[in-house]
Amino acid sequence: MEMWKRNLFICWLGAFATSSALSQVAPILPLYIDHLGVHATADIELWSGIAFGCTTLALGLVSPLWGKLADQYGRKPMLLRASLGMAIIVSCMGFVQNVYELVGLRLLLGTIAGFNSGAITLIATQTPKERAGWALGTLSTGVVGGTLLGPLLGGYLAEATGFRNMFFVMGALLLLAFALTLFFVKEKVVTNKKEVLSFQEVWQKLPDQRLLLSMFFTTFVLQVALFSIEPIITVYIDTLSPGNDHLAVIAGLVFAASGMASILAASSLGKLSDRIGAHKVILVALIAAGCLFVPQALVKNEWQLMMLRFLLGIATAALMPSINTLLKQSIPDEIAGRVFGYNQAAQFFGTFTGALAGGQIAAHFGIYYVFYLTSALLLINAVWVYHTVFKRVSEELTAVPNH
Repeated sequence: MEMWKRNLFICWLGAFATSSALSQVAPILPLYIDHLGVHATADIELWSGIAFGCTTLALGLVSPLWGKLADQYGRKPMLLRASLGMAIIVSCMGFVQNVYELVGLRLLLGTIAGFNSGAITLIATQTPKERAGWALGTLSTGVVGGTLLGPLLGGYLAEATGFRNMFFVMGALLLLAFALTLFFVKEKVVTNKKEVLSFQEVWQKLPDQRLLLSMFFTTFVLQVALFSIEPIITVYIDTLSPGNDHLAVIAGLVFAASGMASILAASSLGKLSDRIGAHKVILVALIAAGCLFVPQALVKNEWQLMMLRFLLGIATAALMPSINTLLKQSIPDEIAGRVFGYNQAAQFFGTFTGALAGGQIAAHFGIYYVFYLTSALLLINAVWVYHTVFKRVSEELTAVPNH
């Protein structure tokens, strides 16, 4: 088996294990905070928001640093650093005695994490150009699959073994990702360890700065769109089906619908991106996603919402792998870690901004406006991508003679 294919397989397993571990905490974090002695509902909501938000914010701040070190020392050491560091920190969460210790460890987790972003950089730089879309799409299914499984596993473990033991299981999964990377991932490091490029030098090496800025912004907008809705979906379903005894189950199915669609569609859409061009897939997916948010505000029941979320999952499945493919095709390998680090920072800041903005818009103007404003944001982004990326890449491809 070719080295890049083996690395893709191992990184898929590592990304699946990592995402399964980290997403387990989602359904039980408020319950764990209650277990630690915070009992008032308002205080639990406050500390849950802080515990979630601080991790994402820290990830956004440090991602460019880890990208820089990946270029300097190789991508495999960054995968090892992230997986082992997260295994230790997450396991320590099983020993905390109060909410302050928990938040402190969540903040530390954000500064050390980054396995999935490191895997993206490794696969993007090793994969042949003509297979990049398929490889990155395949890798994304590991992340999404683990994220879907994690909350189910976390809820079961919390009931079966207790809150604290659940964190030890999470640590074991992260340790598995570390072992897989250590023994099976191979990398030929060709970067100069003595040369540390400044931000200005990296910027000057970019052949098309405007295109990359458009991709960073598109990544940010995509995460804002996805996470502006997620915190309020359960509340929205409750308004569609008031008094439903199975609200939690239905909300879980609606959440899972878009993720399941992404798993089913990501690899195929990655192949399509390789065949017709990532710039075309990005533009069509943005328009489709923007159009699919409006009818979500007009549904009459939770099953219509679930179907629309499934279709949205197909559209969004195409976006991140295609963005990463276009980035790979537009940058020299020696600065790939830095550029992917910047893109990951945009992703994490978008997640943080979306979750914060969605709740505020829903509280002040109503849930429906979250869908309308998110749709408008995606469609405006599509117009910008058309002018800054689609037209330019199409012109460049037209100018290249066929061989």
